Amino acid sequence: MKKTRMFATVLLLLCAASDAKAQERPAPAVDLTAAWIGFADDSVVSEAGFGGALRWYVSPRIAIGPELLFMRGDSHNHFVLTGNLTWDVLPQATHPAATPFLVAGAGMFQTHETFFDDAVTSSEGAFTAGGGIRSRLSDRVSVGVDARVGWELHIRIGGFVAISVGR
Repeated sequence: MKKTRMFATVLLLLCAASDAKAQERPAPAVDLTAAWIGFADDSVVSEAGFGGALRWYVSPRIAIGPELLFMRGDSHNHFVLTGNLTWDVLPQATHPAATPFLVAGAGMFQTHETFFDDAVTSSEGAFTAGGGIRSRLSDRVSVGVDARVGWELHIRIGGFVAISVGR
């Protein structure tokens, strides 16, 4: 446990300190997401997902924040809540038009199923990991796409609109 915590701390410090010139932290942002989610089953079962996330930058390239995702199927729905860590691969000051990023999150995956007149709700741990690209349309609005893999085992491909708040 100690080695894992130390490794994560060193990795975060290296990511944050990789560009020596002074940079300003980007403003916090609200992301609104729509996605296709493909679950592994006998074949791929696909569903639409909708949600949102908040990003607070703790350094010029690293952001943290919660993400909510909701999916609705025929006789069930899913609710996913994760805490995400996002790393902007290139500093926005260097590439202001497009910013590639990596994202990882961990949290809870809840399923609510209805069978006839009976309802069952189950919850389990969840994670997602992947990356994408975000492109600025204006000082406050960006659009982007991302692809992730996660547990409950799924692939997620989505698009989002990001709105900077504050500053």
